[in-house]
Amino acid sequence: MTVGGFLLLVVTAACMAVANVLLKVGVAQAGGVRLSLTPIFALIQEPAFVGGFLLTALGAVMWLYILSTQKLSTCYPLFVSLTYTLITVGAFYFLHEKISTQKLIGLLIIVAGITTVARG
Repeated sequence: MTVGGFLLLVVTAACMAVANVLLKVGVAQAGGVRLSLTPIFALIQEPAFVGGFLLTALGAVMWLYILSTQKLSTCYPLFVSLTYTLITVGAFYFLHEKISTQKLIGLLIIVAGITTVARG
């Protein structure tokens, strides 16, 4: 993986992590998601949801570029691991979700794995 590819992958993972936090906030502020028109209209009027949706679209475009320039066997595990880690950290800081000792150990193992895959 090239340095530029790795940096774009980190930016893409960060974009997707922020998008997921925003989507979670937007859904909560809209009162949840149900398959009827009123809740859907409430959802699309929530700035956090709209921002999360747009960041997801931007992340998808960046991901397609990564797929066109990097090895899938390297970039996909890195992307998933980074995104998982960043979402967990974002949920802790912005949504005040608790991180158990077991989850923290798992995150450390994931970071070790990211380092190993990135060097391979």
